[in-house]
Amino acid sequence: MVPKKLLFLLPLFLFALSRDAVSQKYSNEFLTIGVGARAHGMGSAVTASQQDVYAAAWNPAGLAGLPVDRGLEIGAMHAEWFGGVGNYDYLGFTLPLSNKNQRLGISLIRFGIDNIPNTLSLYEADGTINFDNIVEFSAADYAFLGTYARSFPKPKGDLRVGGNVKVIHRIIGEFASSWGFGLDLGVQLDRNDWTFALLGRDITTTFNTWSFNFTEEERTTLTATGNDIRISSSETTNPTLILATARKFSLTKNINLTAELDVIATTDGKRNTLLSADPVSLDPAFGLEADYGEFIFLRAGVSQLQRIQDFDMEERINSRPSLGLGLKVGQLNVDYAYTDLGEDDGRSTYSHIVSLRLGIKPRQ
Repeated sequence: MVPKKLLFLLPLFLFALSRDAVSQKYSNEFLTIGVGARAHGMGSAVTASQQDVYAAAWNPAGLAGLPVDRGLEIGAMHAEWFGGVGNYDYLGFTLPLSNKNQRLGISLIRFGIDNIPNTLSLYEADGTINFDNIVEFSAADYAFLGTYARSFPKPKGDLRVGGNVKVIHRIIGEFASSWGFGLDLGVQLDRNDWTFALLGRDITTTFNTWSFNFTEEERTTLTATGNDIRISSSETTNPTLILATARKFSLTKNINLTAELDVIATTDGKRNTLLSADPVSLDPAFGLEADYGEFIFLRAGVSQLQRIQDFDMEERINSRPSLGLGLKVGQLNVDYAYTDLGEDDGRSTYSHIVSLRLGIKPRQ
């Protein structure tokens, strides 16, 4: 049963669902990829257990789980997706406020595909092909997150709340760009060895406004090839609700195990998930993390369960598995994850993810 204190997000979530704006499926989907090798190693099931600088992207309430004596914490990540075609990068930091129960965080995320050939000028005026006219451009998505989190110590376990204000900037070379704004709200509640969490992502619906810029020559080429030329457009990202629970087990004096289950509810229409419906689809994710003396970490997870039909029309469940390792040396954490995108077309889509986390304690 979900603790009643976590349900305060539901009215805001239901209000967002009632809005009349038409949403685009998978809008701003680059943000759902997530940051940090720990999270990827656990199959992205970290909404309840992530309590470090990377929590800003998974559940902003988790920032308040960092003790004040940890001081400033910096995180950085690099990952290459689709065989190195797409580059995903993250840089963030968090620091405590003068009130020991509050923290601020700043995060910058970039997902980009670079060196894309522009073939709009491939043909000369006489119809001949000139490969020297081809230039390259980048398509990149940026997100800036400003995070505030606060902890409320309770006798039975801490209550943590947090929120993100996010600014999204997306560009496609010199042809198009957009700006978007959104809000995330999250909660974590401890009860003995259990942690319950609720996250409302894009809780007020995130809006992106696009503008397009083509030269007259490019417009002529697009018109001749039957493409629709727009001056501006907009898209909206519907809210996503994530309900999570995690439990920590002490197996021996030095060996601990953390298990977490997340249930992700998307509201942008029917998706190919384990429980698919319109407009709400449910997608579970499960993760495990074992550590020895909080020095060495082993992780595994599974997510993105999808129904796939073979050529003989037999249905089966496809998933996105993941594995991870972690090492803590002093205030430096080095994490690694090996995961794929859940594809099943015979191509290798596995990616290597490396992230760093460094704590800088204040002077006594």
